Amino acid sequence: MAGTNSELPLIAEGPVIILVNPQLGENIGMVARAMANFGLAELRLVDPRDGWPSDTARAAASKADHVIDGASVHDSLADAIADLNFVYATTARSRDGFKPVRGPSVAARTLRTRYRGGERTGILFGRERWGLNNEEVGMADEIVTFPVNPAFASLNIAQAVLLMSYEWMKSGMEDESQTPFQAVEQTPATKQDLFGFFGHLEEALDARGYFRPADKKPRMIDNLRSVFTRRAMSMQEIHLLRGVISSLDRYSRKNPRGGEGSDG
Repeated sequence: MAGTNSELPLIAEGPVIILVNPQLGENIGMVARAMANFGLAELRLVDPRDGWPSDTARAAASKADHVIDGASVHDSLADAIADLNFVYATTARSRDGFKPVRGPSVAARTLRTRYRGGERTGILFGRERWGLNNEEVGMADEIVTFPVNPAFASLNIAQAVLLMSYEWMKSGMEDESQTPFQAVEQTPATKQDLFGFFGHLEEALDARGYFRPADKKPRMIDNLRSVFTRRAMSMQEIHLLRGVISSLDRYSRKNPRGGEGSDG
């Protein structure tokens, strides 16, 4: 979905995203894009296989340059999380140990609460092929895992970051059902408006010999009316449809609106 608008304020907050030994620049770029989509901005890379900076990462980030430009590189995971107060490790596999395991919604709410309390937080993501090892998971405070198909649980790293980034954004909404824009407000049509439309449509069709054979006309009219009464129509919709019918009435294919001999 296209929706980038540089004139709107840029949200850049929340937990740090830490990628451990990421392999492909394209994946790092897609992670940056996912972060930017949902207001996250700080990216840390632990020993990226192909080095940093990366032109392929920037290209894949689709203009999430603030994330790419601010990314930092660390030699070790311990260094990457040293200044953080609380860290989640993401994994799709069951692990031995005693760390609490959370779903993404609970994890995001926890991160939001700690963020509002002034804590520095982060989320660890492992390698594209096999994720985090046990030692790396052991450095986190808690585990977050996703409800996925147990027979096909492997997520692309950018997909995993996208899921957590989305949950982070959602955790800050007062109402999770709110949307960034609404449908245009319309005025409900009255029955008089609807009957006027029916009359207009039926007259236009009758003039063109639509109702054939004649004995089936009542049934055909009933069917037409049923189509347009399945839901409440608005005044704007009726005006639109009547405009269409008026245009068909006034102009023919041989003499279209704006054509030679027409008055439109």
